[in-house]
Amino acid sequence: MKLYIWRHPKPVAAKGICLGQTDMTVDRRKLKRLANQIERFACVHKLPKVIWVSPLQRSLKVGEILAQRGFQLNMAGELSELNFGAWDGQAWQHITKQEIDEWCDHFTDFNFETGESLTQLFTRVEHWLKTRAHDDEPILAVGHGGWINAAKMLVNHQPIPQLASDWHSAAAYGELSTLELMTITANK
Repeated sequence: MKLYIWRHPKPVAAKGICLGQTDMTVDRRKLKRLANQIERFACVHKLPKVIWVSPLQRSLKVGEILAQRGFQLNMAGELSELNFGAWDGQAWQHITKQEIDEWCDHFTDFNFETGESLTQLFTRVEHWLKTRAHDDEPILAVGHGGWINAAKMLVNHQPIPQLASDWHSAAAYGELSTLELMTITANK
């Protein structure tokens, strides 16, 4: 089964912010632009008019536009970005170097206060992918950079990164990633 997942549009005022599950707004024109792109893609490739989104408005709002155009909208909390806990929504400049060094030193299992570790994100992503892997139709989704990275690594049978330097750059805002969901295994 194929998953076609677009990264959400760039949120307003996200520059310099530790952005995980903080719910930031997106310019309406950017939301419509991505919805138009997804609608055209589905039409050209004769894909089902079903869209999966996270509950975060930078993903959800694209799905709502598509729902107004006849798409079936499915929302799943499992599609949300990594939860950075107390860091989430804070300016990176307000997070101490010592805290960031601690995170980098324990990258896989660093437990963000009231958040989740990278291992927990991978577990959440893996669960959703396995649940969807047996769907009869290709899947269209709007997701988040960290979630998409984790999904790509799982699909490619790569281990959860032990070092921050092993983490790939996120897909660009609005970029499409295509993943084959036949064999998902976590390499922890």
